[in-house]
Amino acid sequence: MNYPDRNESDPAALKQENDEMENEKQYGFINKRNRDYYGGGLMLLFGLGAIWEGTSYRIGSLVRMGPGFFPVALGVILALTGVAIMLGAVAANAAAASEPAEKEENLRPEWRGWICISLSIIAFVIFGQYGGLMPATFAVVFISALGDRQNTVKSAFILAIVMCILCVAIFWYALQVQFPLFQWG
Repeated sequence: MNYPDRNESDPAALKQENDEMENEKQYGFINKRNRDYYGGGLMLLFGLGAIWEGTSYRIGSLVRMGPGFFPVALGVILALTGVAIMLGAVAANAAAASEPAEKEENLRPEWRGWICISLSIIAFVIFGQYGGLMPATFAVVFISALGDRQNTVKSAFILAIVMCILCVAIFWYALQVQFPLFQWG
């Protein structure tokens, strides 16, 4: 990095610059300023993908919805949410640019969250196939909640129990989804 006003003989400034470059190499390109851009952009891409795929089905109307209506509607909502997040990032960066600069740190990847959420989806599929709605719901919520470093096992357990009760009330009784509460094998 070339800075015209940098003092080449200042060892503290050179060390700080080297540390910043090492941080950037070590943790990649995601930091506090640009993570909302990437998150919003990813949501926008998923939304556009859902819209694209949904339009290959008959969409219908609000009165007579076709099989493509719901994916397109969700895609539009997801894409608009992504755009809103990206616009929020632009506004936040504009506000941050007017404030005095402080040392920016890159964020480390949250591997615990990624692993727990991925494992919870796999557990939902397995428990849904061989155990039913209740074990599958409990597994997905409990394992996902453990991905948050601030959650304890007790709070994850309570959250999973409450979500199981809500899931039974909404999907089993209200919507009458054809998914057995418990099944063995």
